[in-house]
Amino acid sequence: MQFINNALFKISKLERHDGVLKAVLAINKDCHIFKGHFPGHPVLPGACMLQIVKEVLEKALGACLRLKKAEYLKFMLVIGPESTSSVNLDIVHKELAESQIKITARLTNAELVYFKFQGTFLAL
Repeated sequence: MQFINNALFKISKLERHDGVLKAVLAINKDCHIFKGHFPGHPVLPGACMLQIVKEVLEKALGACLRLKKAEYLKFMLVIGPESTSSVNLDIVHKELAESQIKITARLTNAELVYFKFQGTFLAL
């Protein structure tokens, strides 16, 4: 599997229907982010989990987005790139007035839940 430009992740599978996105993401254990977070014990930073949600949503909707409001962020488990090579991302989204998109998202792997998020993005 090859990652472009030392990318943190790549989308292996993406399905979209009726306001629901389901993606399978491959995590690049060789990404430079893991060299500094944390040396000798790499984990995916929480900010990167939120960025992954944003980037996959942008790809699926074909729009540039900006976070307007994070109503709920819960980091449940760390993602260690040596032990976790892929994760599932589920996003439920609803378009509101004024180019706003309300979402609920989860990063998981089997029964493990790594991250939960509820918030609103603005389409630019």
